Amino acid sequence: MGSLFRSEEMTLCQLFLQSEAAYACVSELGELGLVQFRDLNPDVNAFQRKFVNEVRRCDEMERKLRYLEKEIKKDNIPMTDTGENPEAPQPREMIDLEATFEKLENELREVNMNAESLKRNFLELTEVKHILRKTQVFFDEHEGGTSPTESMTRALISGDDTARAQGPVQLGFVAGVILRERIPAFERMLWRACRGNVFLRQAEIETPLEDPATGDEVYKSVFIIFFQGDQLKTRVRKICEGFRASLYPCRETPADRREMAMSVMTRIEDLNTVLGQTQDHRHRVLVAAAKNIKSWFIKVRKIKAIYHTLNLFNLDVTQKCLIAECWVPVLDMESIQLALRRGTERSGSSVPPILNRMDTFEEPPTYNRTNKFTKAFQALVDAYGVANYREVNPAPYAIITFPFLFAVMFGDLGHGLIMFLFALYMVLKEKPLQAKKTDNEIWNIFFGGRYCLLLMGMFSMYTGIIYNDVFSKSLNVFGSHWSSVYDMNYLMRNKDATIDPKDAYSSTPYPVGVDPVWQFASNKIVFLNAFKMKVSIILGVAQMLFGVILSLWNYRYFGKRLDIYLLFIPQIIFLCFLFLYMVLLMFIKWVSYEATATDERLLPTCAPSILITFINMVLFKPAEPSGNCDPYMYGGQGGLQKLLVVVALLCVPWMLLAKPLYIMRNQRKAHLPLNNHVNAVEENGGAAHADLESGVQNAAPAQQPAHKPAGGHDEEDLQEIFIHSGIHTIEYVLGSVSHTASYLRLWALSLAHAQLSEVLWSMVMRMGLQREGWFGGVAVFLMFAFWAVLTVSILVLMEGLSAFLHTLRLHWVEFQSKFYSGAGYTFSPFAFEVILEQAASSNDD
Repeated sequence: MGSLFRSEEMTLCQLFLQSEAAYACVSELGELGLVQFRDLNPDVNAFQRKFVNEVRRCDEMERKLRYLEKEIKKDNIPMTDTGENPEAPQPREMIDLEATFEKLENELREVNMNAESLKRNFLELTEVKHILRKTQVFFDEHEGGTSPTESMTRALISGDDTARAQGPVQLGFVAGVILRERIPAFERMLWRACRGNVFLRQAEIETPLEDPATGDEVYKSVFIIFFQGDQLKTRVRKICEGFRASLYPCRETPADRREMAMSVMTRIEDLNTVLGQTQDHRHRVLVAAAKNIKSWFIKVRKIKAIYHTLNLFNLDVTQKCLIAECWVPVLDMESIQLALRRGTERSGSSVPPILNRMDTFEEPPTYNRTNKFTKAFQALVDAYGVANYREVNPAPYAIITFPFLFAVMFGDLGHGLIMFLFALYMVLKEKPLQAKKTDNEIWNIFFGGRYCLLLMGMFSMYTGIIYNDVFSKSLNVFGSHWSSVYDMNYLMRNKDATIDPKDAYSSTPYPVGVDPVWQFASNKIVFLNAFKMKVSIILGVAQMLFGVILSLWNYRYFGKRLDIYLLFIPQIIFLCFLFLYMVLLMFIKWVSYEATATDERLLPTCAPSILITFINMVLFKPAEPSGNCDPYMYGGQGGLQKLLVVVALLCVPWMLLAKPLYIMRNQRKAHLPLNNHVNAVEENGGAAHADLESGVQNAAPAQQPAHKPAGGHDEEDLQEIFIHSGIHTIEYVLGSVSHTASYLRLWALSLAHAQLSEVLWSMVMRMGLQREGWFGGVAVFLMFAFWAVLTVSILVLMEGLSAFLHTLRLHWVEFQSKFYSGAGYTFSPFAFEVILEQAASSNDD
């Protein structure tokens, strides 16, 4: 249980591995995931390390696998994921993997090149087919001349009498295909460059054509250009080349064109057959690769991770032994030894590995062992800061306090039920949902915190029962104990009725939660505000006191007796004598005053205000009586309150001066420099202070100077000690006030949530319920759908997020600041599971 409330005990070990067994031993440690290696070559370049060539080979294998994966995804072939976790291959198996990947890549690239070449030929033949088909229409439109070009000539110069008198003129022509969107610009350029001396005809190709380079579908048009002379021919060809138009030969006579069309159709059919066979072969290669690509990725990444880890090791003088340093949990030493033994047996080595514990003054990493239930709560704590080594871990307490404080702000039976059912679905369908491995970040956050959501929903249902609030309505299960006011006729006649306990209360409380009669009372807000405000202060003071008590646990564990007497005791006295006393006044007020009291001085109307009483207490102001009412709740209250305030104020100089003066006295007595103490204080900071007392007692005599000049560096160091103590004291004293007030957010958000729920019901749902007849049924159906959407989106999601953030702040600032410094660094073991998860998430991104 100690590892649950504190981080695991860690130790620094030195590991000696034979070169032949190092790979297998590191592989076993990666599967175990309990060893964090240190880099023993921090000054060595990554390209100068021993296993850099093996890492490069792994990078090349990863590149080939990514190419295969890209091609598989392009063909929408499902990649088989059996969920298996293959072991890291032996170094000799790398050659087989490299050969397999090289063969697959070369084969696939060759198939792709052949397919692209065939598709390019197919595209050209298809464009020629369309040219022959479309240009035949152009030629048929101008029949009657001695040749097709002569008929085109007549069409071109039909309006020129001079040209007609000179006789027929022979024209040349070119035909081709161009992208459809380039036609307007292409036509304008021809007209301007050729000064209107060309004749252009174009027709659209109805079906899209596939681009062999990109695989995208493009729309093109066929064109034919008639011109006269070689100069215009050259100019036209250059323009076509500039617009990336494809030019194809076109015969002049109809017979030649028919013969060419038949030849093109035959070649297209042959190409279709070859293309189909090529695609089938490519598909077979990719399907075979898709069955193993997941396991191949795992194997290559494990090999790469092993060689990256081996690059952190040092070689001994004989070059036959690898030396490593690593952090390991003390409780897992036996498991690590067994893993090393298995690795040695796998490698066939006869020399056993050696794992020695080392003594060090370095701060160990923080390792909190978690499971699927506690992982989310530990993540909430670590988001603020990783705990110092062996510091009290707030996560176990947050399992209860976090959902409960959230529920105080989110208290509604209906809304809590929605959250509970959603979380229960994720818990029951845990394995199928986890196997989907979606990259939706929001869903992953919800799924990772499913157990936290489950508790938040359960506690919200509980507080909803206490508030007697379900979708802004009350549940009358046991019958109201305010009988006369609960009469419906009375309520209809008195819309603004308030509840007077003298007339209506039966002196028997409602069995569970708030009496449902308050739902109809106009002073409902006044009553609930007083109730929730006091409960918020009570919960806040209780949690802060618990945080200060946890600091005592830290001091005792680390042996800091000085901090117990000079920090903890004044802190607990200050908090108890002021704020815990205020909480006790609330309970005294609840117990002492009642509606049916025989003594008028004990009626609720004579109950003094807690806030006014507390303010008068701090200001040493005497309470003023009002009529027959006693300003005090018990005898001797005024004198006791003055004593409590005086003692609480004396705790301020106690926290401010006691520790620095004690250090200064011991410093002068031992004639030790203050630098060691200041550094110790600055390193720990916050709730965890250095054990200066032990530092003074255990100082080496050789470090004691014979004489210190007055007014030297020691005065500056002493000033730093006083400044540090002053900052800590001011932070705690002012923080106690502000943190207590900060817990009023529990009341404020609870009130806002309840009022927003009531407004949503009255503005939306009531509109449908007030309708009658068949139209009323339709209106109820529509209004309920609209109300349900707003309830889930606003009251559950948005209000839930708001309450979650406020609860997070209460834990980080108000609770953890009393004992938690969070200045450590996390334990990051060499684990294949973590490496594969990070690689998968980076690939999804």
